Amino acid sequence: MTERLSHPAGTPGGPAGAPEGDDRLPPARFAYDRQTWKEIAHLLANFPVSLIGFIYVVTVLFTGFWLTVTVIGFPLLAAGLAGARLLGRMERARARRLLGVRVDEPSPMPGRGTGFLPRLWMRLKDPVAWRTVLYDFMRLPWGVLTFTITLTSLFVLWPVLPFIARGLTNADRAMVRGLLSPSDELERRIAELESDRGVVVDTANADLRRIERDLHDGAQARLVNLAMGLGLAKEKLLEDPDAAADMVAEAHGEVKLALQELRDLARGIHPAVLTDRGLDAALSAVASRCTVPVKVTVDLVTRPAAAIEGIAYFTVSELLQNISKHSGAKNASVEVWRSKERLLIQVEDNGHGGARLDGGTGMQGLADRLDAVDGLFVIDSPQGGPTVVTAELPWRDRASGDATAAGAGQPR
Repeated sequence: MTERLSHPAGTPGGPAGAPEGDDRLPPARFAYDRQTWKEIAHLLANFPVSLIGFIYVVTVLFTGFWLTVTVIGFPLLAAGLAGARLLGRMERARARRLLGVRVDEPSPMPGRGTGFLPRLWMRLKDPVAWRTVLYDFMRLPWGVLTFTITLTSLFVLWPVLPFIARGLTNADRAMVRGLLSPSDELERRIAELESDRGVVVDTANADLRRIERDLHDGAQARLVNLAMGLGLAKEKLLEDPDAAADMVAEAHGEVKLALQELRDLARGIHPAVLTDRGLDAALSAVASRCTVPVKVTVDLVTRPAAAIEGIAYFTVSELLQNISKHSGAKNASVEVWRSKERLLIQVEDNGHGGARLDGGTGMQGLADRLDAVDGLFVIDSPQGGPTVVTAELPWRDRASGDATAAGAGQPR
């Protein structure tokens, strides 16, 4: 089974390359099938819908234009453009339901965090709203024409009406795609980044809660017990020196355990070996703690940016933990290399397979984390194995003063 979560912008299957709905339409034929009736319904509804849109544009927006010489003119025009956005959304929904046209929704206008005047200016120059205004303004004659032809053909040309309906609705599909789709690749990219920003914020909050929980339940509780033990030892120092010595020795052991927990916590945040020596040494250290033998190959001439390096490290670390806990594998391998402007990671094991994004092993979280930085996450894990997980990250060069170049890694 192969599961794939995210696609870089502009690739087939991603938001920018979604297949259009009419590519899957049945061919037009003399018999009236379900799709034909949907197209006829769309054409008959064109007249009332286009009439409503035309009246809205003429009354609201033109009134706003004429009143721009007054204080209320610009806010009224901005409100009219906001309403045009809603009309565009309804038209996209109608085309999606009746014509099978899949058009991405444009990104919403920024709300909070901006003042009244900046928000008003963004509304006034909103390209999505202005294209919807153009769409509604030019649709009235087309709506009258399609309504008349379709209604007449129902009684006079009904044997060939499916072909007529297909031709007219193809023109409708072209207008919807041309005027009601997001502005361009940049508009779609903005929508993706807004979604990814939410994922990053949620991930960061989850990491902060985990660190707080680990500190509270682990090192903090141990240090509290240590302080209490040292206080009791201080009280007994003169009365019972032997008991005080035993309590100090016990406190010394608590200090060692607290230090070890703090080291483990720091390693979970960002290991020192990754900062000092790069991915090769850091992944080798992770592999040494895995319960199955792991062969690590890191083939990088230079080190990527610290953020990319950190995501790569924690991705491999999580995957190796899953191999230890869930795979039943006897050996595994990790390969890291650069291909043009991408950092590629491949983790393979010979376990029993069946890994899925929704399997409860943290795969979905890894996929979301990679997706938030324009990454790619692919799982190929048939039942019976082997499991191959491929991850891609965008390559960003590290600043020259951050670290020395990392040499090509050797298999371990």
